[in-house]
Amino acid sequence: MVQTDSAALYRRRKQNPVLRFFSLLWKQRALVMLCIVPMALLFLFHYGPMYGVLIAFKKYDAGLGVWRSRWVGFDNLVEFFENVNCFKIIMQTLKVGIFSLIFTYPMPIILALSLNEVASKAFKRGVQSISYIPHFISVVVICTMLNEFGSLNGLFNNIRQLFGLPRVNMNAGTDYFMFFYIGSAIWQGAGWGSIIYLSALANVDTSLYDVANIDGANRFQKIRHIALPAILPTTTIVLILNSGNILSQDFTKILLLMNNTNRTELEVISTYVYTMGIANGRFDYGTAVNLLVSLVSLVLVLTTNRIVKTIDAEQAMF
Repeated sequence: MVQTDSAALYRRRKQNPVLRFFSLLWKQRALVMLCIVPMALLFLFHYGPMYGVLIAFKKYDAGLGVWRSRWVGFDNLVEFFENVNCFKIIMQTLKVGIFSLIFTYPMPIILALSLNEVASKAFKRGVQSISYIPHFISVVVICTMLNEFGSLNGLFNNIRQLFGLPRVNMNAGTDYFMFFYIGSAIWQGAGWGSIIYLSALANVDTSLYDVANIDGANRFQKIRHIALPAILPTTTIVLILNSGNILSQDFTKILLLMNNTNRTELEVISTYVYTMGIANGRFDYGTAVNLLVSLVSLVLVLTTNRIVKTIDAEQAMF
């Protein structure tokens, strides 16, 4: 009788998707317990505050709150596009984003491929450790260093003087901004970004290199035919994800590199949102512009994924 009841219960669980789901949760209860706290934090700090996006379509009044503030539809977005500096801000944002993607994306790959060819494990570990350190340095510290190095008596001007070049104030204007911004991004992120590629290279079958050595392949041929195909799926996923950051720049770094001589020329969407939304207290307007950036970033990710899928369906994210 007990066996009959157990068999009937098993059949009901198998037929009912809800019971089957909870039965699976019970079997994996140890893993579920481990996930409770991270999932709670995810919903609390990422999904919970999403209702605040509503103020993008309202004339937000802190006294009335999010729900009772007056609806204005797309007026905040219309105001942004009617701004005389709108086109200039968008173009500057695209310029910084595209150049950052072009120069910062391949650097971790090049570093990982180079370290993978190093025979000395001690030297390899030393270079890895040194390249990781800048990732943990605060952006404030990095920008302070850049401002000091770029001054008339700074390190960069001392180097210029060694080559017979005149001293210039690199912090004034925008002539050296891209050099500072992209150069510091490469210095800070190349080592950290190479970790994922080194992990992929560690899974390559070493017998492939042995066969390549027998065939007389040189280092570049081994990189091209063995190492690169091994990390191609990883590089593709990273490219797809990074394409969504073209409009979302490190506004903290840009803000700290701004001064009275270049403030209007370095204004990007993220700094504009900070100035209008936080500094000027227009939370509704800043939210609307930032929401637009998020939607465009989503479109960029989907478009890039679609292009990759057209070229090679196996390399796409979905």
